[in-house]
Amino acid sequence: MTWFDWKSGYIRIVSTRQYSIRSWRPGDMSRIKEISVADLARMLTNADHFELVDIRTPAETARGVLPNAKLLSMHLVPLKLRFFSESPRQIVVYCRTGSRSAQVCRFLNEQGINNVISLRGGAVRWASEGHTMDREPQEVIA
Repeated sequence: MTWFDWKSGYIRIVSTRQYSIRSWRPGDMSRIKEISVADLARMLTNADHFELVDIRTPAETARGVLPNAKLLSMHLVPLKLRFFSESPRQIVVYCRTGSRSAQVCRFLNEQGINNVISLRGGAVRWASEGHTMDREPQEVIA
């Protein structure tokens, strides 16, 4: 396990998993950082130490978002590289189950952006562990 320290907050990375693109080639894999739902729930009390980005579709986010989440549809991530690269904070990215957020983190890592962490299990695990969802996002990243 790895701990990241910025300002006075900590993020514990629960694992690094390897993901590959559809046309896998040896040496074409990269490691991504992940965080557990339990650790994220504890971190929400210190929300100023990280940003939370929901990359789900509008239909999915209509069912609710994690507290203090910002919305950015997955297909817009390549257009918003500056948002990720210029953020002074760690960015926790999540989707429905964690697959798409892992892909986004992998893509961003390939672009040299390493301040991103995927939420393991996504919104499904968040809700299944009894955590609440907000009706509206904090903001939409434009």
